[in-house]
Amino acid sequence: MSDAAVSPLAPKSFPELPPVAGVQLSTLAAGLRYQGRDDLFLAFVPEGSTVAGTFTTSRCPSAPVDWCKKLIDSGAGRALVVNSGNANAFTGAAGDAAALATAEAAAKALGVQSSDIYLSSTGVIGEVLSASAMAEALPALAQGLADSVPDKWRASADAIRTTDTFAKGASAAIGDTDCSIVGIAKGSGMIAPDMATMLAYVFTDATIAANDFQRLLREGVESSFNRITVDSDTSTSDTVLGFATGAGSYQYSDSTEATFYNALEAVLLDLAHQIVRDGEGASKFIRVQVDGAETDHAAQRIARSIADSPLVKTALAAEDANWGRIVMAVGKSGEAADRDALTIQIGPELVARDGVVYEGYSEERATEHLRGQNVDLFVDVGVGRGSSSVWTCDLTHGYIDINAGYRS
Repeated sequence: MSDAAVSPLAPKSFPELPPVAGVQLSTLAAGLRYQGRDDLFLAFVPEGSTVAGTFTTSRCPSAPVDWCKKLIDSGAGRALVVNSGNANAFTGAAGDAAALATAEAAAKALGVQSSDIYLSSTGVIGEVLSASAMAEALPALAQGLADSVPDKWRASADAIRTTDTFAKGASAAIGDTDCSIVGIAKGSGMIAPDMATMLAYVFTDATIAANDFQRLLREGVESSFNRITVDSDTSTSDTVLGFATGAGSYQYSDSTEATFYNALEAVLLDLAHQIVRDGEGASKFIRVQVDGAETDHAAQRIARSIADSPLVKTALAAEDANWGRIVMAVGKSGEAADRDALTIQIGPELVARDGVVYEGYSEERATEHLRGQNVDLFVDVGVGRGSSSVWTCDLTHGYIDINAGYRS
């Protein structure tokens, strides 16, 4: 985890996450990269649990991503092992061997099969993960398993951190039932999910078939993690995994799908927003809303063009209402936009309408909005009915400071 000051956009405290029936958790300090802190996380679920997942679209994925992709179609699993500090990415055959050795050691310690073990690694790319260190640590990690009480959730969220300045967790009840969905995540930089260095895990005691869980998780990821960006860089390790133990009272059905999905999406969106709020060096949480595009997909591409623009992000960091940079980002998106119908708004202040500066525009009022920590940008490109939101943060010198010295 980062030694930097906690992000000014961080929640006031880590949430009190409820226990999830059937989920056991453990963390351990293995010294894989960090000293004096836990850097291994283990979750163990009962036999019969269903598993869903989405993964990075990077063409250079990590060995753990490749491993999980081979397992996910089964829709089943018993455990998740996550290490922080070493991404085990771009490590060739040695990385594949380390992943296999980790799964085999975890399986032996838990009394299950290696195909029951899902893996994630996060940290430095290009350094081989020590298979012997993992094998040595896993028996003790397994022995430390305990019910998923609040303190265990907090320890788990801390163990998976790298440059994060705060631990990330969220939960939601499934309608009026006593079942919950609980999630933890890590991510601060290398954030432009497209599935999503971002990891997220959700756990529920609901009973839901693997194919339904997979479909709903993918939909939830599309409306949450795939709508955030910090620096436009998609990680080699991005992973979202869901585990459903079936140990609670909620039984998924077509008639109650909305109840389950609403809780799932709420948790995923909360975690996604926390990642943006912890963007490396961030001082502002920014929502970019685009309307009037040809399609929703086109609106998303325009919104992401704005959200990813270093010129836009640095202007917002400087609290400079330089709306010409927004026009630039719309134009470079490659999507249709009517220049002479363009509308731009900064917070409540209407900046431009019908392709020209609005007569009553006040730069001082726009700047006043930019002085806050939460910034809203609205654009209507005037060609259709497509709309989308993307969330991002500003770009400050702190981002350079963190990444220039990441390996030192």
